[in-house]
Amino acid sequence: MDSRPARAAFLEQLAADGVTHMFGNPGTVEQGFLDELRHFPGIEYVLALQESVAVGMADGYARATRRPAVVQLHSGVGLGNGIGMLYQAMRGHAPLVVVVGEAGLRYEGLEAQMHADLVGMAKPVTKWATRVVDPDSTLRVLRRAFKVAGTPPYGPVLVVLPADVLDRPTSEEAVPVSYPDTASAPDPAALERAAGLLAGARRPIVIAGDGVHFSGAQPELARLAEIWGADVWGADWAEVNLSVEHPAYAGQLGHMFGENSRKVTGAADAVLLCGTYALPEVFPALEGVFGEGVPVVHIDLDTDAIAKNFPVDVGLAADPRRSLGLLADLLAERMGEAGREAAARRLREAATARARGRAADARRAQEAAAAQDLPHLAFAEELARLLPADAVLFDEALTASPDLFRSLPPTEPGHWHQTRGGSLGVGIPGALGAKLAHPERTVVGFTGDGGSMYTVQALWTAARHGIGAKFVICNNGSYKLLEDNIEQYWREQGIPAHDHPEIFDLSRPAIDFVALSASLGVPALRVEKPGGAASAVAEMLAHPGPFLIDLVTGRGKGR
Repeated sequence: MDSRPARAAFLEQLAADGVTHMFGNPGTVEQGFLDELRHFPGIEYVLALQESVAVGMADGYARATRRPAVVQLHSGVGLGNGIGMLYQAMRGHAPLVVVVGEAGLRYEGLEAQMHADLVGMAKPVTKWATRVVDPDSTLRVLRRAFKVAGTPPYGPVLVVLPADVLDRPTSEEAVPVSYPDTASAPDPAALERAAGLLAGARRPIVIAGDGVHFSGAQPELARLAEIWGADVWGADWAEVNLSVEHPAYAGQLGHMFGENSRKVTGAADAVLLCGTYALPEVFPALEGVFGEGVPVVHIDLDTDAIAKNFPVDVGLAADPRRSLGLLADLLAERMGEAGREAAARRLREAATARARGRAADARRAQEAAAAQDLPHLAFAEELARLLPADAVLFDEALTASPDLFRSLPPTEPGHWHQTRGGSLGVGIPGALGAKLAHPERTVVGFTGDGGSMYTVQALWTAARHGIGAKFVICNNGSYKLLEDNIEQYWREQGIPAHDHPEIFDLSRPAIDFVALSASLGVPALRVEKPGGAASAVAEMLAHPGPFLIDLVTGRGKGR
């Protein structure tokens, strides 16, 4: 292999792995390899005005493609700005390869301007973090980074690229990354034991997470739930692991409060966990999550997730798709015809009760919207009517999600992605990443008025690169989720209800999202009344480029 600067070899490696986009914000210490991009027209640099936008776009792109996405950040200051979104990517198992530049190894002892322990900064929010110290190891390290990011459990990795290392020559060859096959089957004896523990259940539940999606195990999960007669509850569920219209889909366990989840988990007489861990709330229950003596079986490729917080009876480090399919076969055999008929009846009765509950929730939502003359339900209904069947929705609507997504139910894998990890601001950049991954499909990103202001600069990127995603800001003039959470806190602490803290109010001064969006190059409309919903949806979908809707979903104090 001919010698060339490692900065050029780095880009050759990206090209060898089929990388077509690099998301980033440039800096002086990365100028060498960024200048080399002119020789690699197959790699588009997607320019963000702030690093959290770059990471958020890469997160959306990686989720939509299920392949590692490349992010470029600038030294300690750029990495610092991206840390929150990297945490989001780590919690959501997004395969990102983040490259961060630094001035050079020769300056190590000087603690010069922008000097920082970049690997140390990144370790808490990455699956692996390292630094290239020799040009002849640049490509080897990069290949390892891609392999680590793109092997279950997926996650972000970081590679620090010192400028003086990249400027030195290397003859290392760029070859595609080798990814291991992880479609492993569980030990037959362990699987038999699991089936024996679960087969006799009368109140079984499955707690499933995005490991199901990553494995492509949605059909196997549905079949197992049908055979076993189990309710399927989501935990760390931000993809379509089971259609919300499937009879077994029961909803999401509490993202915030473990006491809410325990009402479900504590009532089960058998539990199967798959593709998540027990249990990923902000305030988790410390004990009594499962009933005493209740058998718990856990399946995951992530060995860290199994029995992470609570003991299990059988833990299977194996591929969810193969494991669920085999377990369903064993359950069908052990339960017999009478057991399967009882399970089917149980599932029908539960589905009927849930349907009644959803209808009651819809009536209450309609009444509340009508009382305030709010347009969001009419908007969602019209959007559902006009959206193409292959549309992709990126959901960061938070408190508005239940109302909006009754009309836009997540039913097909790859058609819906939800925010995860707790970092606000992923809705707009995530939709941009998904649109770059699927330029031929309609992509709509939902966010809130508060969340949008974390990454509103992403609209400029949409305009600059002509990324035709659509954006809906659900505007209630407040941090509504905080208002809901503090009301629960008052109830738990026996504190009488009173006015919400003033700091939760975002209506003073009111943000003019239409003008703000236009100033960043994206046309926009405000929808305040139900009567304006149909024309707004039609105009948004007809516009060939990016377009934003400021959708009123509540009235802040200043409205």
